[in-house]
Amino acid sequence: MAGKSDVITAIAEQAGISKKEAAAAFDAFVGYISDSCQREERCSIPGLGSFSVSHREAREGRNPQTREKIMIPASKNVRFKAGKDLRDLVNTRKGGKKK
Repeated sequence: MAGKSDVITAIAEQAGISKKEAAAAFDAFVGYISDSCQREERCSIPGLGSFSVSHREAREGRNPQTREKIMIPASKNVRFKAGKDLRDLVNTRKGGKKK
């Protein structure tokens, strides 16, 4: 699994920029997505996919150990939907054939 430093290194190498510049670009990119989600706006990134916020209503649940009823509070969740380009890339074998 790639971590933040791996992503920054890859950005720096592919874009021909320093790691410091790549880190700033990466942080700005993540910050933009975070800000958009905080404002509950859909954030679409061509070739990658889109981020959006979904709302979950409060609901009744059960504690699996005691079977006691509990109230689960309402919450917001960030959803990511992969774009067609990314889905096609993932579903293509290395030899160029679809699975």
